[in-house]
Amino acid sequence: MKRPLVTILDDEPDIRRMLADVLEEAGFDTLSFGRARSFEAALATHRPDVCLVDLSLPDTDGLTLVHRLALEQGAIVIIISGRAQVQDRVTGLELGADDYIIKPFDPAEVVARIRARLRSTKSSQNTGNTATFNGWTAHFDRYVLQDDAGVETPFSHAEGEVLRLFLDSPKRLISRAQMQENLGGAASESFDRAMDVRISRLRTKLREDPKNPKLIKTIYGAGYIFLGDVAWT
Repeated sequence: MKRPLVTILDDEPDIRRMLADVLEEAGFDTLSFGRARSFEAALATHRPDVCLVDLSLPDTDGLTLVHRLALEQGAIVIIISGRAQVQDRVTGLELGADDYIIKPFDPAEVVARIRARLRSTKSSQNTGNTATFNGWTAHFDRYVLQDDAGVETPFSHAEGEVLRLFLDSPKRLISRAQMQENLGGAASESFDRAMDVRISRLRTKLREDPKNPKLIKTIYGAGYIFLGDVAWT
């Protein structure tokens, strides 16, 4: 069985070595980088399953890189950073990161978070890679939404997780607790706000009226419900 590939982007050599050792012992392949430039060059020939990204990089803004990775690579993106403020975590998740781990961290926690994300992705793939609903087609293999005229709009891996959750359970109430359980986030203000932002962005990409959305409805105090008719292929 092919070992998942995890890329590590951190300017601290000791952290790169420690993460690489722990992850390889846990059954992953790794590639490590100290600068964003060499990391981005490697993406031309490698397709990682998970990207671990530090925000404090010497040659680029880590948040900008996270946003680009989330939209262009289709990989799971996990931020590892010493920035512990709630707003930093919220911003990282809003820009498309799937998870946020604060330094200093327990290496075993990193392994557990990666495995949880990969399990969630593998489980969701059992329903298929393409879903059609109400004039839209969601291509989860390419992370794009396509309208009935063929116009495509990209979405991030994190947005895709939320969309797939809705498409897997149409016309059923999905509570915040269910979202947390399925998406692997810890109950927190930053998780709730990140979910709100991802749902808002999905509504925008589906060209929903923000005052009266037809597909993704908010049931105040309870959760959300997706009202489309969904077919998977």
